[in-house]
Amino acid sequence: MKISHLGFGASSLGSVFHETKLNESIEAVEVAIEGGINFIDVSPYYGYYKAETVLGQALKNIPRDKYFLSTKVGRYGEDGHNTWDYSAERVTRSVYESMERLGIDFIDLINVHDIEFQAALPGGLQKVVDETLPALFALKKKGLVGHVGITDLQLKNLKWVVEKSKDVESILNFCHFCLCDDALADELDFFEQHGVGVINASPLSMGLLSQRGVPAWHPAPKPLVEACTRAAAFCTEKGYPIERLAMQYSVSNPRIASTLFSSANPQNVKRNIQWANEEPDWQLVQQVKEIIGDQQRVTWSNT
Repeated sequence: MKISHLGFGASSLGSVFHETKLNESIEAVEVAIEGGINFIDVSPYYGYYKAETVLGQALKNIPRDKYFLSTKVGRYGEDGHNTWDYSAERVTRSVYESMERLGIDFIDLINVHDIEFQAALPGGLQKVVDETLPALFALKKKGLVGHVGITDLQLKNLKWVVEKSKDVESILNFCHFCLCDDALADELDFFEQHGVGVINASPLSMGLLSQRGVPAWHPAPKPLVEACTRAAAFCTEKGYPIERLAMQYSVSNPRIASTLFSSANPQNVKRNIQWANEEPDWQLVQQVKEIIGDQQRVTWSNT
């Protein structure tokens, strides 16, 4: 897949961060495509199937050859509760369910979602290697999916599965190539040596790098949140919103195939596309990193 350096993450369409309007969500997708983005990522987990459903409505108006589509299996939600199921039967059924919600008959990239949660379930990560991935590759042989990948916050989990499986084609990692944490850069040699494509996500680190601040559910430790709050205030004083700098920094590494951002606001989508096409203020980047300091490599877990 030849995907755009900036990708559209559809989690916002599921009202994950705040309540969204259907017409604006659909327009946001259209604006992304019109702005040159050709890679869209979603999951049945986002909004407990809402994001896929809304995205499916938006895609009705867009020719299929205008975008590559990625969705996921393994992580779900029912009645306000998170659920996980990485079994071959469930992930196979999940692919068919996603295609129905999205209104498509082919998924360009199917990902095993947040594999760290399987690490805590019976069978651990070995189950992803022995059962989950083979089920998805069987669907690839049937022509239902084009490529198979894995996603996680923890780089060590991604590396472990890549080494054990040998067949993983891509990884999606979030919050690890951004202003407050660039650990992903240290692992690019590893993934390239294994022939694995790299997708980055969440240039704002799920709200850490924003003037609005983090949502209540954010898993980052308090010292990191406080450091990023100081960095955001510093950027505001300089007349350079931290969101702008964060977006520019996250798309600055040519070894990363695409960086995903998420917004259900058409104007925000236009703004992010514009920012991504600008060179960052590298002096300000260095100053922000100094403010965040030792917190840049603090380990924190997904929720």
